Amino acid sequence: MNLSEKRKQKLGELVVRLGVKFNDLNLLNQALTHTSYANEAKDHSLHNERLEFLGDAVLELASSTYLFKTFTQMPEGEMTKARASVVCETSLAKLAMNLNVGQYLLLGKGERLTGGEHRPSILADAFESIIGAIYLDQGWQTAYEYVLDKLNEEFIAVKYGYNLKDYKTILQEVVQAKGQHVEYKLLAETGPDHAKTFEFAVVVDKKIDGKGKGLVDQGFRGRNFFRRSRCCGEAVPAAVSPNAREAPDRSAEYKRGTRKAFILFF
Repeated sequence: MNLSEKRKQKLGELVVRLGVKFNDLNLLNQALTHTSYANEAKDHSLHNERLEFLGDAVLELASSTYLFKTFTQMPEGEMTKARASVVCETSLAKLAMNLNVGQYLLLGKGERLTGGEHRPSILADAFESIIGAIYLDQGWQTAYEYVLDKLNEEFIAVKYGYNLKDYKTILQEVVQAKGQHVEYKLLAETGPDHAKTFEFAVVVDKKIDGKGKGLVDQGFRGRNFFRRSRCCGEAVPAAVSPNAREAPDRSAEYKRGTRKAFILFF
């Protein structure tokens, strides 16, 4: 397929965002072509379903290989659960959103009008397709390293067991193990109804251990909101920030009774 100069320029922008080169931009273009667009197009555009199939296999093999080599004592059943938590629609859609993949998608008119460029399922499929395109264009090793790099946060979560628990549960377990009581107190509520900002505090044994605020529609309820909190007793592994390359393990520097950890508390 002959790409227009305008399309080549757009794809070039995405290549920079992806951080991986492409010898054949047609592969990347196909990875971004939804079936709805291909069905409407008169130029017989190839859609991304076959690349999605291939990318899904690459993601599974890459994550399986990493889990097998890294967690040498992990039973098969737990590896299966870990892989499912790492390579899931939520994590892949988040990666696609962080890369602004949606603005480069080729969608049919109906999909575009209904916000298809923001739909998690479409974004996750597109990311799988991109992985498939990287594999075909650059080979296994590049695709493997790319997958490990992009899924780094999810693998850190597996390391600390956070992939199977939400952070509120982790905090409650730590506090309760020390015979303490934890509660969450709403401190303030500001802004219009459609975009309210809430400020909460973590209260342990009637003492505020951490505060934080954020918009509900920005993920305040459980994925990307961190504040520092004091935990008495054993050290708590650092929670994983979506913007961090590696969660800091500060256990060695914290004294018993005044240990601190980053806790995602709501």
